[in-house]
Amino acid sequence: MLTERERALIKRWNDFTNRPRGDVRKFRDDLENFCVELGLNANLSPEGAFHEKVELRVGLHADVAVPVGSGPYPVAVFIHGGGWMAGSLGTHRKLGMQFAEQGYLTINVDYRLAPESSFPAGFDDCVFAARWAAENAQRWGGDGARMVMGGDSAGANLAAAALVALANDPHAPRFRAAALIYGVYDFPSLIDRAPNPAPAEAMARAYLGPQYPSALKDPRVSPLRGIKAGVMPPSFVICGTADLLLPESRSIVAALRETNTPYESHEIEEMPHAFMMIDELSGCREGHRLMFDFLRRRV
Repeated sequence: MLTERERALIKRWNDFTNRPRGDVRKFRDDLENFCVELGLNANLSPEGAFHEKVELRVGLHADVAVPVGSGPYPVAVFIHGGGWMAGSLGTHRKLGMQFAEQGYLTINVDYRLAPESSFPAGFDDCVFAARWAAENAQRWGGDGARMVMGGDSAGANLAAAALVALANDPHAPRFRAAALIYGVYDFPSLIDRAPNPAPAEAMARAYLGPQYPSALKDPRVSPLRGIKAGVMPPSFVICGTADLLLPESRSIVAALRETNTPYESHEIEEMPHAFMMIDELSGCREGHRLMFDFLRRRV
């Protein structure tokens, strides 16, 4: 049973996300400001060290958080959400850094955003970041053989797509787990099932740019279409029952089951999209407990 405070927080979040977005640059600023207003990055836990905007290659940076204590640490590559067009290291700093709180050397990736950098720019950045993490984690005491890759919303899509691509490269690093938080995993299905497909089509068009609609079924865009036996690592999948993307999580769970991929799936009652960012929600705290328990067993 949600408290009145929780219902009020969910209403504020839904009111914000459901209003017309208009200009993408204004939406980015509005999201940054709203995250501050709602206190989503308040009460950050201390890290052992925090390295801001580390250059991975020209034009690609990441925040690196070192856990408290002695290594070697498992490594988390975290990909933030924001509809492929918004979100940042700032909006998702706390969600990313909560991996560091749990003992992971955390690489929070600042990938390129659409529409200025349409597909495959952001995807390519995430694949590069995964390779970079395996090769460079030891600089901060990380163990490149014990890695998890995850993200929320668009970040879950990019993480899953990157893992599918890496699995098809015999020379790529191998991840021990995936953390997939209310993502989009198959764009054509998302558009087809929507009562009003216009918002999903607009998002896909902005992300894919000139490759819309030809790339909709590309596994780099719709990673569900690239899942086969042995491709995905053990995967944690979570979504709220009040999230319109719940069918997406159910679809990827079905694909994991059909390919005999170890997985754990949770649907958190009454939770909306983005609930894993809102610490005041009981569902957020429960989701984090479940996720880190799964990763502790797998990584």
